[in-house]
Amino acid sequence: MNQGLQTYDYIVFVLYFILISSYGVWIYRKKNSNTNNTKDFFLAEGQLTWWAIGASLIASNISAEQFIGMSGNGFRLGLAISVYEWLAAVSLVVVAIFFMPVYLKNQIYTMPQFLKTRYNETVAMIMAIFWLFLYIFVNLTSILYLGSIAINNLTGGAHFHLIMIGLAVFALFITLGGMKVIGYTDVFQVLILTVGGLITSYIALTVVSAQFGMGKDVIAGFKHLMQTAPDHFKMIFDKPGPGSTQKEIEDYSSLPGIAMMVAGIWVAHLNYWGCNQYITQRALGADLKTARTGILFAAFLKLMMPILVVIPGIAAYVLYQNGGLQTEMMTNGVLNQDNAYSSVVGFLPVGLKGLSMAALTAAIVASLAGKANSISTIYSLDIYKKYINKEASDTKIVNIGRVIIVLSLIIAIVINWRDTLGIGGKGGFEFIQKYTGYISPAIFPVLLLGFFWKRATSKAAITGIFLGVVLSIVFDKFLPGWMGNDTLLYTAYQTASGSFEIPYLIQMGWVFFFTTVSIVLISLLDVKGQKHENEITEDKGQFKLSNAHLAMVVLVLGVVIALYIKFW
Repeated sequence: MNQGLQTYDYIVFVLYFILISSYGVWIYRKKNSNTNNTKDFFLAEGQLTWWAIGASLIASNISAEQFIGMSGNGFRLGLAISVYEWLAAVSLVVVAIFFMPVYLKNQIYTMPQFLKTRYNETVAMIMAIFWLFLYIFVNLTSILYLGSIAINNLTGGAHFHLIMIGLAVFALFITLGGMKVIGYTDVFQVLILTVGGLITSYIALTVVSAQFGMGKDVIAGFKHLMQTAPDHFKMIFDKPGPGSTQKEIEDYSSLPGIAMMVAGIWVAHLNYWGCNQYITQRALGADLKTARTGILFAAFLKLMMPILVVIPGIAAYVLYQNGGLQTEMMTNGVLNQDNAYSSVVGFLPVGLKGLSMAALTAAIVASLAGKANSISTIYSLDIYKKYINKEASDTKIVNIGRVIIVLSLIIAIVINWRDTLGIGGKGGFEFIQKYTGYISPAIFPVLLLGFFWKRATSKAAITGIFLGVVLSIVFDKFLPGWMGNDTLLYTAYQTASGSFEIPYLIQMGWVFFFTTVSIVLISLLDVKGQKHENEITEDKGQFKLSNAHLAMVVLVLGVVIALYIKFW
């Protein structure tokens, strides 16, 4: 294995940096009709094509969280972690059919704006604060941390803080150009990360086949993974019994089998893809046909993501179990699953390793830029414009947005300087999913009932938000101690440290259920409140699909069903 980057690798990476920067500047100048118009800066209104929307959705989603965190979970859990990719494709179908028409019909540009339109200013303000907290302290911070760790490993492991600052500055350069620049540079970023990811997976499989005497044969390498680690090609884990090992218990806690399929996984997906400013912002400036096509295109791209981010993790697991990667998988003498992707990249020849680092950087920067832009959008339009300076001009709002972008990245750097949040503990991907799950099952019922149930009231929504967050904390930190480890609602499993935890995807399902019930009951009792609620504008034909869109939907769903039948 050739560890570290060579001169040609750095040349490839610098060329990538020059290309993406030049392309960003070109897009900025060519499509720049008014850089100080808020809808243009935050949404690129009407200027993103369907392929730019789809590519931007994937580029903003696929980041260090996937390349590093999901590859790490591929090392530990195997193909089962692909549930976050393949069911995301199904969720994108739901969003394209049911959610996007509602947003576009009502000219919604931010999630708090939707809440104000449907409920009132108080609900919108509370949720804006929740979203800002989540985006800055969980998403933006973890993406920057995981990305810095990965690139630091690739470059020799001695420049973590310098790399972190460099990634933030690179993302800042892209973000300050507004959503036009983000959207179109994301197309280039997706191309780079896809090519680089495919090459990495190809090399990983050929290394496996070569090391086990089958020559450099990618098909033979994949078959060997399935034969050597059959437990890593099982999508649904069985519920642990009395004789289960600690690993089986921990695997089920991360992905609780059939139970998660009727509980938290759908809350996580539909909230992320349908009610997430960071994601929906890409399509909110387009017409319905363009937005739908772009979202369904993103669904197709999601289907192939496990090839890029999970297979390298499984390959690293097989090599490690057979005596390889013993040094590469360690951090301070301890096995670290999040080193799986960078360990596999070490097998790439000179030049291609630079391309792989460019792909990883593309994913990280695109995600950072998208997240920072969403933070800026929510603060500028939903807090600053409404509560701090109601008379602010578009130029003033855009400039404030740029300041917020800089401040949010600085906050992320400060938090990550000594890993204050402990992101490197259990694994970066699970860190993000778990702590996002503190808020999403409280937020999603408010939005979902706001979409599809006219009687939901503001009083009920506010109660549901706070109740949901409290319940998330209770389920995670206190419930096993209060009610025991095995009840009709849940089973809490012992962790390696000896404590007992309810699987977080089970927690999310129950919190969503109780929050939804509470909102419904309070709304039914709040007869006076129902008279003052706003209704969302509807169009009876808004959910109808064209033949082309229907064909795309059937194809996506068919592929997902086939994959689950194969790997159940």
